Amino acid sequence: MNDLFTTTSGTFQASHSLWGLQNRGPSQLALRRLRRRHAGLARATARGQASDRLFFAVRPDEETAGRIVERAERWRVDHGLTGRPLRPEHLHVTLCHVGDAAGPPPAELIEALAERAAAVPMPAFRVEFDRVMSFRNGAFVLCGDESVIGLEVLQQRLSDALDASPRPARRFVPHLTLLRDERRVAEQPIERIGWTAREVVLVHSLLGRTIHRHLLRLPLLSA
Repeated sequence: MNDLFTTTSGTFQASHSLWGLQNRGPSQLALRRLRRRHAGLARATARGQASDRLFFAVRPDEETAGRIVERAERWRVDHGLTGRPLRPEHLHVTLCHVGDAAGPPPAELIEALAERAAAVPMPAFRVEFDRVMSFRNGAFVLCGDESVIGLEVLQQRLSDALDASPRPARRFVPHLTLLRDERRVAEQPIERIGWTAREVVLVHSLLGRTIHRHLLRLPLLSA
């Protein structure tokens, strides 16, 4: 991760709302520099050459991730799916997509994100999924209802912390992708599976290479 922090050859193309951070605290100078450096590579990323993705997520603990993969394999067989289940270390619930780029995120951006995210007040909470279904994009996912309210609250608070100005609640469907497949599976109940969320992780994903790097681990408050 130290190598990533010292990389300056690439400039990260963050989502538009992220640049509002420049008006929200002591990281203004760093973010202005990032914005200037961003302009040069933004065109390349817009042409579909993004190689790096940055997002905040909640991840299951190791034991739960293993159980999820085991059950995903059973559901895969039961429903005649051919997609390969995600590896345990790649399972996550995305909270906020920061942006995509044609290079790794610079240290200044990571520091600014850490500063904002660390200020989000949120206790540890229970996450439980009680349904599986397919999305239109082919993702076969775990989802829930009242059992994922904690994820909805955390996502809203984190989004507000990263945005320049408060916004109405965004559409957010908490889910954990198990695999991708062309065959669609209708929503159906399952035996609950869950864990206690104790931290938020900033993930650097190398697109097309199935590599996730965890740049930050921000603990939630003790319940």
